Amino acid sequence: MQKNVNNLGLQNSALTQIMSEIRDASIQTDSMRFRRNLERVGEILAYEISKTLSYTRRRVQTPLGSADCAVLAEQPVLATILRAGLPLHQGFLNIFDRAENAFVSAFRIHRGDDDAFDVEVEYLASPGVDGKTVILCDPMLATGSSMVLAYQALLERGTPARTHVATVIASEQGLRYVQRKLPPKTMIWTAGVDRELTPRAYIVPGLGDAGDLAYGAKD
Repeated sequence: MQKNVNNLGLQNSALTQIMSEIRDASIQTDSMRFRRNLERVGEILAYEISKTLSYTRRRVQTPLGSADCAVLAEQPVLATILRAGLPLHQGFLNIFDRAENAFVSAFRIHRGDDDAFDVEVEYLASPGVDGKTVILCDPMLATGSSMVLAYQALLERGTPARTHVATVIASEQGLRYVQRKLPPKTMIWTAGVDRELTPRAYIVPGLGDAGDLAYGAKD
């Protein structure tokens, strides 16, 4: 296990059942099911990340008395890379329902017919993130370039106090790249780690193109 990487797929759970459906080409033909499964993974990852956040005590009035409850000291900022990240983002938002939200548009630009490509960030919509906890979501962590560029774009809105990276499947190469480029205390959360990355930067066995499976093929 790499430092600061939490691979929740290593332990058998409801998450591994969901991951079997996400990877299954015969189930992927149902785009609604695929989106919902990404959302469910987001909910599980959000729950696990919630255990690491800061809490304060609050006295809550019930119909029969009062209860001392632990509540989040502050809400995180949920940051997502469009478009594939939207279902995963919704899963996080189901748990952190009062969170602030940020969206980053990042896409690959291929150079001719070869495998080389650049990643370009085109658009950013974000609240201020200075001193806050940011959870940066993207279903696939392949090379890690999109994740790093998205984080760098968010720095236009301030410097986060703490950063979590959440992904459904990561490549070993992508994990190493993110660990080199993001702040040392960044925590990475994933439901699976695959070893192989093709020359066109697709994770194998992976699951295919998450954006196309969720929303249809693009030109």
